[in-house]
Amino acid sequence: MSDLPDVEVGTEVPALERTIELPDMIAYAGSTWDWHRLHYDPVYLEAKRVPAPVVDGQVFGALLAEQVLDWLGPRASLRTLHFRFKALVFAGETVRCLATVTAVEPDPDGEGDLVTLEARVEVVGDRGRVAVAPAGATVVVPR
Repeated sequence: MSDLPDVEVGTEVPALERTIELPDMIAYAGSTWDWHRLHYDPVYLEAKRVPAPVVDGQVFGALLAEQVLDWLGPRASLRTLHFRFKALVFAGETVRCLATVTAVEPDPDGEGDLVTLEARVEVVGDRGRVAVAPAGATVVVPR
């Protein structure tokens, strides 16, 4: 790849780490119009025996896209993104997005090179766990 000579199978994408606080979750809910009480209401959470507000799962797709596109640059475009939830993430927890290149090949549509990645999201800290896996993306990088 002329723009990214260091991108090859096995290349690790720089990790993206983010602490997701309740104000972040409220701002996200406002932008997506997702006001489910699971994400903010202490009375509802207590009744359901949930220890803290739960991060909206769509956030992880946004973080994975941000990680990959920040790494590959402004000319890159996300073609596909997929992810599966494994565990809840709660307000105040820190997540780390990890990804590795699994293929680099000419884009069949002729738009450049197609970079394929496997990814996952982990919760960092003493209650560490995998929050999202499997996950992955394909990204077109113009020549």
